Amino acid sequence: MTASTTPKRALIVIDVQNEYLTGDLPIEYPDPQQSVAHIGVAMDTARAAGIPVIVVQQTSPAASPLFAIDSEGWQLHPVVASRPRDHYVRKTLPSAYAETGLAEWLQERDIDTLTVVGFMTHNCDASTINHALHNGTAVEFLHDASGTVSYRNQAGLASAEDIHRVFSVVLQSRFAAVMSTREWVHSVNTGAAPVRDNIYKSNQRARGLLKDEVMRQVA
Repeated sequence: MTASTTPKRALIVIDVQNEYLTGDLPIEYPDPQQSVAHIGVAMDTARAAGIPVIVVQQTSPAASPLFAIDSEGWQLHPVVASRPRDHYVRKTLPSAYAETGLAEWLQERDIDTLTVVGFMTHNCDASTINHALHNGTAVEFLHDASGTVSYRNQAGLASAEDIHRVFSVVLQSRFAAVMSTREWVHSVNTGAAPVRDNIYKSNQRARGLLKDEVMRQVA
């Protein structure tokens, strides 16, 4: 994307459901109350700018311990449920593209840029972002309108903060323009192009071989 290119965006709000706020899989980082507030801001900004809003709801069988259909945890959080939407996707897999017809819906409307918010950073967000990229769609990811949890398993232990930070860095290196909600609102309102990066430059900076750019998104 260049400064002269105006993206045709859609905002996708992924799995902002009670399970992540008051249920059995509570988001740990960033603060979920702040993330949800930022999601509301993104939805309001999209509505004001004429950007279509897609709401996604993870759905599992009634006997599932998480996101069991029609359970309280499965319900959309009020911040999302109370706001208008242009399209609704019910999914059973991590990517919002998988078996949902989302790609066709976006193509019919000539959407070339997908802005991703919601939960979780490393799981459904990253899966959807990767799927979008492979479909030829540019992606934006709002790091403060998302969040994740900690894990311990056979591979080791990772805190929610570490998972969110590492995935944000990796996504910025190739898959998406990672920015704050405030930066995204500025981009929508002014047409300013978001900062995009690549694997080579990201690695060169980490090795101390490239110092020609100020990375405002580190702050």
